[in-house]
Amino acid sequence: MEKTIVMKKYLAIFGVCIVAACTTTGIISTKEGLVEYTGAQKDIFTKGKAERVMSLESLPERPGIYGVGPVEGLDGEITILDGKPYVSKVRHSGKVVEQSHNHGAFFLVWTDQAQWQNIPIPEAIKSYVDLQNFVKAQAGNAGIDITKPFPFRLSGMPAEIKWHINVDRTEGKAITNELFVKSKEPYVTNNEPVDIIGFYSEHHPGVFIAEYAPAIKRDSGLKNAIHIHFVSRTDKMTGHIDNITLGSGMVLHLPKS
Repeated sequence: MEKTIVMKKYLAIFGVCIVAACTTTGIISTKEGLVEYTGAQKDIFTKGKAERVMSLESLPERPGIYGVGPVEGLDGEITILDGKPYVSKVRHSGKVVEQSHNHGAFFLVWTDQAQWQNIPIPEAIKSYVDLQNFVKAQAGNAGIDITKPFPFRLSGMPAEIKWHINVDRTEGKAITNELFVKSKEPYVTNNEPVDIIGFYSEHHPGVFIAEYAPAIKRDSGLKNAIHIHFVSRTDKMTGHIDNITLGSGMVLHLPKS
């Protein structure tokens, strides 16, 4: 009887230890709507540095995982496309892309979504703001709760994408808004087939949605509500989209309810 009691106590203690270990090694994240996220863009300004909040190795390696975020230390951009990571960085030889989970992010937003519905994008939808409005309207029509964050995807060939990769130009100084803007290498891509991963939210500025986007003028009265990255089907390059002009025949993909 005493041996049984001792064994039960031992198993109980052992079980607590296992739970504690899992908690400390897991991702501290928030689930909201159809997305999950960790870290926040605004934290780099309060801390003065872009510290890692998670490793991509913490994410499950399976199809259906889509995500976007920046690499720790302002050293690149992360895009996860159907479970596969694409990480771009700026090096002396130019821009490079790696397909590895061995990278950390200072914030990341992702979704686990295997089923999508396809919606052709009308020719009249051309600009970044057009796209933002179209995504919101179509999500509402599809029964998605647009008061909560949700993912979306695009496929096709945009006429133009203006985009960037983060590259640390702080020279060791505390990160400010000015240094953050400076720490971006701009690029332009024209008429190239791509897959675009996006997240929509009107309630997460400074978290995983930038408060302002280069495509939206500050005095326009409009608010940025999307965070979009692309992966090129030509060379697998990836980056954060600052502005976009859509092309003919593009398709919007929304989660199936």
